[in-house]
Amino acid sequence: MRAVVTRVSSAAVTVAGETVGEIGRGYLVLLGVAPEDTEDIARKLADKICNLRVFEDENEKMNLNLEQVGGSLLVVSQFTLFADTSSRRPGFTGAARPDVAIPLYECFMARCRERGFRVEHGKFGASMQVSSVNDGPVTILFDTEKN
Repeated sequence: MRAVVTRVSSAAVTVAGETVGEIGRGYLVLLGVAPEDTEDIARKLADKICNLRVFEDENEKMNLNLEQVGGSLLVVSQFTLFADTSSRRPGFTGAARPDVAIPLYECFMARCRERGFRVEHGKFGASMQVSSVNDGPVTILFDTEKN
């Protein structure tokens, strides 16, 4: 799995002019699934992101996690994180097909909810407009193949 996590003061996702997910302070998570990913990988990545300490404490140090600041998550499926950019027109064969990706996307969000977080999301496979107000900016890349 790959995830791009941005610390935001707000974020929203719109489909066909209708807002389908919206949060205040928290993380915008763009989540990509590979064909070999598993539920265990999805849960571990969710835990890692939920424990990420990138919110500032009273000393202006990135030391607080999502729970400590009462944050939420907006999770948006993003198969393009597995783009093959060896040519000018990217290929996406490195991304999982929907029959694999959707259950793992749902598993990731379920794990975040189990941990007590409010989780909003986009619509898998839809054309979405995502807006966010980056806080910092702070953007972290996760790749479960590498860590």
